[in-house]
Amino acid sequence: MQSFRTEIENPIVEKDIIELADKIQMFHNGKIDEEKFRSLRLARGVYGQRQEGVQMIRIKLPYGKVRSNQLRRICAVSDEYSRGRLHITTRQDIQIHYVDLNRTPELWAELEKDEVTLREACGNVVRNVTASETAGFDVNEPFDVQPYAHAIFEEFLRNPICQEMGRKFKVSFSSTDEDTGLSYLHDIGFIAKIENGVRGFKVMVAGGLGSQPHLAETLYDFLAAEEIIPAMNAILRVFDRFGERKSRAKARMKFLMAKIGLDAFKELVDEQRIAVPYTSVVIDADAYPEPVIAEVSEIPSVEIKDQKAFAQWKATNLIPQKQTGYVAIGIKVLLGDFYTDKARLLADLVDKYAAGEIRLTLRQNIVIPHVKEELIEVVYAELEKLGFVDAGYNKAVDITACPGTDTCNLGIASSTGIAEELEKVIAAEFPQYLNNEDVVIKISGCMNACGQHNMANIGFQGMTIRTKDKKVAPALQVLLGGGNFGNGEARFADKVVKIPSRRGPEALRRILNDFDANGNDKKFEAYYAEKGERYFYDLLTDLSEATSLPAEYFIDWGTNEEYVKAIGVGECAGVVIDLIETLFLESEEKIANAKISFDNGVYSDAIYHAYSSQINSAKAILLAENKKTNTQADIVAGFDKEFVETGIIKLEGAFADSVYAINKNAPTKDFATDYIAVAETFLAAVRKFRAATQNA
Repeated sequence: MQSFRTEIENPIVEKDIIELADKIQMFHNGKIDEEKFRSLRLARGVYGQRQEGVQMIRIKLPYGKVRSNQLRRICAVSDEYSRGRLHITTRQDIQIHYVDLNRTPELWAELEKDEVTLREACGNVVRNVTASETAGFDVNEPFDVQPYAHAIFEEFLRNPICQEMGRKFKVSFSSTDEDTGLSYLHDIGFIAKIENGVRGFKVMVAGGLGSQPHLAETLYDFLAAEEIIPAMNAILRVFDRFGERKSRAKARMKFLMAKIGLDAFKELVDEQRIAVPYTSVVIDADAYPEPVIAEVSEIPSVEIKDQKAFAQWKATNLIPQKQTGYVAIGIKVLLGDFYTDKARLLADLVDKYAAGEIRLTLRQNIVIPHVKEELIEVVYAELEKLGFVDAGYNKAVDITACPGTDTCNLGIASSTGIAEELEKVIAAEFPQYLNNEDVVIKISGCMNACGQHNMANIGFQGMTIRTKDKKVAPALQVLLGGGNFGNGEARFADKVVKIPSRRGPEALRRILNDFDANGNDKKFEAYYAEKGERYFYDLLTDLSEATSLPAEYFIDWGTNEEYVKAIGVGECAGVVIDLIETLFLESEEKIANAKISFDNGVYSDAIYHAYSSQINSAKAILLAENKKTNTQADIVAGFDKEFVETGIIKLEGAFADSVYAINKNAPTKDFATDYIAVAETFLAAVRKFRAATQNA
């Protein structure tokens, strides 16, 4: 594992990869705890699979934009280290599976040759920054959000304020008021606006899905573009300090918002502003690279044999562009899965006939932007060779599903298997829905909602159902009535009824037949709101009967084996580390990082590393005494109560006064010098106490 180390030009990236390689070796040698190691590898995009002994690798692709050279690099890595399959996620990442843990550092090094990262693709960090897939060419956008999404990605990658949060943190950008970036279900959602000629964003906060979905709330109706980085910095500090850490089920920012309310949240954000190293950050949108569109001197002659299919495809898969004479092409990718042979040819195609890039979408599809109108037939013919011309891009027939029990530790029932069956039902029995984009269907294999089922018009969630003789069969919770109303407004779906998975197609059949007969041209969410949950419960309730089920009901979709409920340890939300023996070592590392940042002149980072060290050290002592450490605020208050006020550990004043000096001082060189010294003194004091109690 030595050869790759000298091939990385970026020393920061090289340090990351070497650290991962070293920690893997330490883990194998028993020198690092499994939970600690899990946290580290998750933050490097290395995620445990349902299958033992192999890893899923999540490749972080900001706002879903992938250049052709990057796509080829991902293909090469997948072929060498995985099985040649690429999976597009609902967060515009690509995942590959069945990777040997020991090979992940060299895999990462290969990706970085074309500026593709794994860093912070998983774990309790800022995850991939997503955006409307039409950004930069949307006919309704006030401006291109890509430069701003990219600036957020760069600013908070490896940023010390968001490396060890209580849970993951998701950010999105929407190009228009249609809110195709889904701001309402993100920790921070930005919706592009212009006020008085000034670019800016409506800012939504504390949205989330999962078992308890929460609609984001409006933090700012309008925030100028140069203020979004300072604002997000302050918001992250609030979440890091006051967010839950002990109970993972309550550790997302939506729970903090529910606990304290929007007004108190705003006050906390304002209080953090003094510690933020900048009051504004101008993002130079003009410096963002313009697309380089291929020049085609001679248009090839092609013959399209099935003109009816071509006409249908044009009606459903072409996306208008604001650039005159150009269109984007939507590729419907079944369940987000495609293979490296096709991906390489797709890279060649976009180089030859478009702008050398693709976009991965939130519905697990692909968009090719910047295709000249006169090349539509040529591109269609090339895509047809790849099997990429299924009609119905972003229509009802285009169902979103997470991997479910295929590879995920948390999967309860198959999501991909039932998704394929439902698409067959729509294609065979409801062909009119090929043109219908008002019905959105999404499926998740468990309550964590990676398939976003609870924001769909029609959603299905993997569950189990038990017969009277206590046999367990795969089941689906049917959810109805979710919808995106635009500009941050939305509605989550209601849980209507739980049915055996084998009855999923019949449930969809009844819902669509009823909607066709009685919808009267309403949108589905409006029809559902009119009829109400009870109406649909009555429509479907007989499907929930499970007293006696046929043998085939105990075999899930997409498999031939009898169903066994098997749920592993979930990693999609990161892990909470409460390991006393490692916390002091981490505190030392944070002080070392503080000194490195100080030497580099990045005083705000140095200060935050020193702050984190003090919190870590206090947490270690509280845990040793079985005291509450749910939030950083609890740690500070608890340490003062248990150790300072009682005189057990003597400090110069309250711990709160020293540690919270971060909020009362600008991030200057002098303050950083003093604050790092305080962290070192504090670590020495608590270590001395710990040693004394162990020797007593």
